[in-house]
Amino acid sequence: MHVILKKQLQTHLTFIARDRDPYLATAGHFFVQQYIREQFEQWGSVEIHTFEVKGKVCKNLILNLPSQERFSKRNLPPILIGAHYDAVPGTPGADDNATGVAVLLELARMFATEPAKYPLRLVAFDMEEYGLVGSADYAAKLKQEKRSLRLMMSLEMLGYCDPTPGSQNYPPPLERFYPNHGDFIALIGNLRTLPDLINLSRSIRQSGTPSEWLPVPNRGLIVRDTRRSDHAPFWDAGYPAIMVTDTANMRNPHYHKPSDTIATLDLNFLTGVCEGLEKGIRKL
Repeated sequence: MHVILKKQLQTHLTFIARDRDPYLATAGHFFVQQYIREQFEQWGSVEIHTFEVKGKVCKNLILNLPSQERFSKRNLPPILIGAHYDAVPGTPGADDNATGVAVLLELARMFATEPAKYPLRLVAFDMEEYGLVGSADYAAKLKQEKRSLRLMMSLEMLGYCDPTPGSQNYPPPLERFYPNHGDFIALIGNLRTLPDLINLSRSIRQSGTPSEWLPVPNRGLIVRDTRRSDHAPFWDAGYPAIMVTDTANMRNPHYHKPSDTIATLDLNFLTGVCEGLEKGIRKL
């Protein structure tokens, strides 16, 4: 299973990791958008959530997957799993965030084939790099419509791993409480998600990948670095939300650089994260 999943993730990465800034690499951006859409369409009809940024029409792509039949009459709120597909100018964005999108696509396949207890809503967000615009617009829409969520999970850079001592940095004072080597996946959630943080982290560890978790109060405003992805607008809107991350520039020296390529990733680590997330989501 691990070998097949690793190969599928690698295939997704080869399609997604390319210059795809929404303004300066429009062809690459459109190519990746279409690739995600085609992958989603294998499992159901794709909903497009459009929003405007300075006159430019942008798109979040959404796939809704039903829950297991025995739970379908309960009208359970969905688990929203998101990953942003845009990248900053001048980088192929392999870790940021082709890895998150690749895992999103594989979770779509896994849960379309074998549903979870909760319905799932998989969202590929646009314009994260321009200030979390796509997720902010979508979170506002859900709040306005009074839609509830069981949980929101943002998949944000999942494939860079460095077991060397001293390779992992933190905003102070977190360095006192967490390992100094960057070989774990981090789960960061608001206080409402504490039981989910513990359970998801346990599932990831059980599937063989080290995992650390951090609950943050006050919408992450005390440690601003905890707000740097698409979960933050959901915190602000009052939803339970978690970021799953390899901690970006606190570990990965290629962050936002032309050197953020597939060759720098640890695909076994990425595959382990994907397997652990699947297990954890099934247990929620």
